[in-house]
Amino acid sequence: MFDRIDHLGIAVAPEDLDDQIALYRDTLGFELVHRETVEDQGVEAVLFDVGENHVELISPLGPETGVAKFLERNGPGLHHVAYQTSDIDAALATLKERGVRLIDEAARTGIRNSRVAFLHPRSTGKTLTELTEPAHH
Repeated sequence: MFDRIDHLGIAVAPEDLDDQIALYRDTLGFELVHRETVEDQGVEAVLFDVGENHVELISPLGPETGVAKFLERNGPGLHHVAYQTSDIDAALATLKERGVRLIDEAARTGIRNSRVAFLHPRSTGKTLTELTEPAHH
């Protein structure tokens, strides 16, 4: 069902985003490969390559977004783990059959036109989990 870990999502306050980009790019030496505003999710997302995987910095676009609420409750840091799948619809159906609580019953559009869906932390050991199916070019 899962092909690999796709990325780790790290929540960053908007006023700290530029400093965090500099940390990952200049200090840690990760390659910045993509930056995008994802209106549907209410975030600015910045992807860095780490081998075949990514670190994704996510910063809220406004105070009402899920990431803003996460930052308010928890402060900056690890927000979610994303697993890549080649068939997100089948994965969601299987997980639902197995009793996993879904935040997203159906996939929605994510960064780089991928299809994404989130699983509720109450069903995944208190870790927000994302499924991602890359866009097919």
